[in-house]
Amino acid sequence: MERLKQVAKDGANQTHVVFNLPPKWLNMYSDFITKNAGAVSQVEGALRSLTYIIPGRFRESDVASESLNSGVQLLALYHDSLLSKALERRLRTQKNVHQSPHNRYTRHYCQKSPTYRRTATTLSCVQYTELLLEMMAKRKGERTRWRVVVLLEAIKALCRLVLMRLTNSRPLLDPPLPEREVVPEQPQQEEEVIHSPPSERSNSHSDAGSEQWTMPRTSLTLPPLPNSDDISSYLMSKVLTADDIKPPKALLHRVSGLGEAAEIMYIVRPVIYASAMAYWCQHEGGRGKADWRPWLLGLSIEYGARQLAKRDFETRRPGGARGLTQLEKEELKKRGWAMAWWGMRGAFYENVTKGVIRGFTGSLKGKPLLDMVGNLIDDYEYLWDEFYMPTATL
Repeated sequence: MERLKQVAKDGANQTHVVFNLPPKWLNMYSDFITKNAGAVSQVEGALRSLTYIIPGRFRESDVASESLNSGVQLLALYHDSLLSKALERRLRTQKNVHQSPHNRYTRHYCQKSPTYRRTATTLSCVQYTELLLEMMAKRKGERTRWRVVVLLEAIKALCRLVLMRLTNSRPLLDPPLPEREVVPEQPQQEEEVIHSPPSERSNSHSDAGSEQWTMPRTSLTLPPLPNSDDISSYLMSKVLTADDIKPPKALLHRVSGLGEAAEIMYIVRPVIYASAMAYWCQHEGGRGKADWRPWLLGLSIEYGARQLAKRDFETRRPGGARGLTQLEKEELKKRGWAMAWWGMRGAFYENVTKGVIRGFTGSLKGKPLLDMVGNLIDDYEYLWDEFYMPTATL
């Protein structure tokens, strides 16, 4: 009987060890990613390039290659979360770590609201897999494909409306999660130098040579300066701007009235445009993608939202557009450049851009090296012709 109890106890211990292995492996993997962030980014870039050198990248193996691309994007998203958590732990002990305004704002809401973090992560996952899902749906027919497209746009719009609600009606940022930053090293040497007694400081000065300098009256040792090529960037990194001392919430102003209406229009525009494309591409009286009505409708909504937002700036903000924060200016500029994608969508692409692209690639045929550029553009033209998501910017 005692033998059976011992065997059962040993089995329970082994089972406990087995179930504890995955968390242990995950912790080891997390430590590896945190300590080798630069190398991991290079590996991710190499994996992304594989999707462009696979033979038949888009035509014969579109689902397989896009699966690889989506997998790499999701893996990079997981790595971003690991590095973000490591940086959050460092920020608790080291307050002078410089962060971009975008990362300060998004990290604030990720820490404050778990719902914000989960919603933003869901939105990012949908964005990374939307083209793959459209490719898979297209194999079941055009009707299924357009249903999936409209559903994906509706899910993204719902996530953005939730994020807007969680931030108290503040404009959305793209991406909604903190961007990747290298976790800084803990400045242990500098702290030891400052708090060490004068005799030790003089010894450390003699060992360090000309890289460090000890002040004669206070005996404090100054940290070494970087190389001459990096002095400008080093000094600029120490300069504080107005946005650096603002609370994270103040980096984006709340919107109301015309500003809130403009933001909602901007969020729901992709759903309306995708629904209009689905209707007129399957409608008997429509001209498919060459029909101008969906294109004009989507462009009018986005342009109207932009003009309403500008009017709101001029009427409600001191100084108008000049009173915007750096983060607001960057997001407004990004949205302005994104409007150029309307040249690659719907009727404008079918009636104008496609002919220009084909004429350009035709002129490159038979020419050394330039012919490779033409073939690459032809591969992308297949994506622009057959799928909706490659030119979807929101």
